[in-house]
Amino acid sequence: MKILITDGISETGAKMLQDAGHEVVQQKLTPEELLQQIGEYEAILVRSATKVRQDAIDAGSKLKVIGRGGVGLDNIDVAYAKEKGIAVVNTPGASSISVAELAIAHMFAVSRFLPASNIEMRKGEWPKKAYSKGMELTGKTLGLFGFGNIGRETAKRALGLGMTVVAHDPFVTETDMDVTLVSKDDVLAKADYISLHIPFIKEQGATITAAEFAKMKDGVVLVNCARGGTVAEKDLLDALNSGKVRAAGIDVYENEPVTEAQTALVNHPNVSVTPHIGASTVEGQTRVGIEIAERVIDALKS
Repeated sequence: MKILITDGISETGAKMLQDAGHEVVQQKLTPEELLQQIGEYEAILVRSATKVRQDAIDAGSKLKVIGRGGVGLDNIDVAYAKEKGIAVVNTPGASSISVAELAIAHMFAVSRFLPASNIEMRKGEWPKKAYSKGMELTGKTLGLFGFGNIGRETAKRALGLGMTVVAHDPFVTETDMDVTLVSKDDVLAKADYISLHIPFIKEQGATITAAEFAKMKDGVVLVNCARGGTVAEKDLLDALNSGKVRAAGIDVYENEPVTEAQTALVNHPNVSVTPHIGASTVEGQTRVGIEIAERVIDALKS
């Protein structure tokens, strides 16, 4: 069968698909090109860039499987695909370690002024005194929103650093880890650092808005390596400017790539930014490629 891969896959994953007897075509397509070509394929594999909406699903007359290399499925009309008898598969655990490590990296970065120090030293400055009041993560409380695969991996690393971890997840009622499951308001009130590991649900809007910032500790650190839109960016900028939020680490944005309207947030001196690279490690991409290949092969067999 013919499989279209639009957002890339590891060489290992591609070889697995070919070894299973499938024809693999890897090609970046515009939305218009996707509509023109998807009808030739029995399966399509995407990451976050390609959107598989109703029009693409209707155009994919031969489609049997839609695969998403990653956790979220917000770029795929899952319910509509299933109505059409098309299987939708993803890789919920493959990139968890990569994302968790980036979340922790952002915590370290803003706690020790790494982004600003890098910029100033490359200009020939020596900002030793200005950045002499860093913070240790050890002994602090990390609050997690979302306690699935990525949240758990983040918690493991935080516990190893000597942090206290509390978490809120409406779908998790017990855990075998040294993590206390609490209400949303308790996370907001208790946490020195807050890290998001939740989906963005368009109908519900942002999870963290001005109302949530008001309930946080003064000087809290916020990290978002989850989904753009889960934090109201204007409200975050206001909280940074007022000092309510000491610093933020951001990997995902309301608009991607970021627009001129987001410049003030991206360039804020107390913000560490990365361009949506949470899952982008060699190890993580290899695991994603292997797992999505296995799932697509199995789905095509059935």
